[in-house]
Amino acid sequence: MSVQGEIKEKIKINIQEPKHYRVIMHNDDFTTMDFVVEILIDIFHKDDAEAERLMLLVHESGKAVVGTYPYDIAVTKVQISKERAKQAGFPFRLTIQEG
Repeated sequence: MSVQGEIKEKIKINIQEPKHYRVIMHNDDFTTMDFVVEILIDIFHKDDAEAERLMLLVHESGKAVVGTYPYDIAVTKVQISKERAKQAGFPFRLTIQEG
């Protein structure tokens, strides 16, 4: 059944993927390698081999991207990591970069 004078509307929905942000881990002279590996496994969900590889990359290069996430997730992972480092007495540094 059709209604006379019926108007059909087309609705365009533009769904965009959220922007992603890189979490960058920075080297320092005080945070232990074991602690960095623990953070990479517990918070960034890396397996043992990848955590070890990233830790060495941070140590040798001064910094490394350890993950790419939507903004809220990136911020949360950085905050949890920094809080754990503070409790352990380490000056651990992570930054977030749009990318």
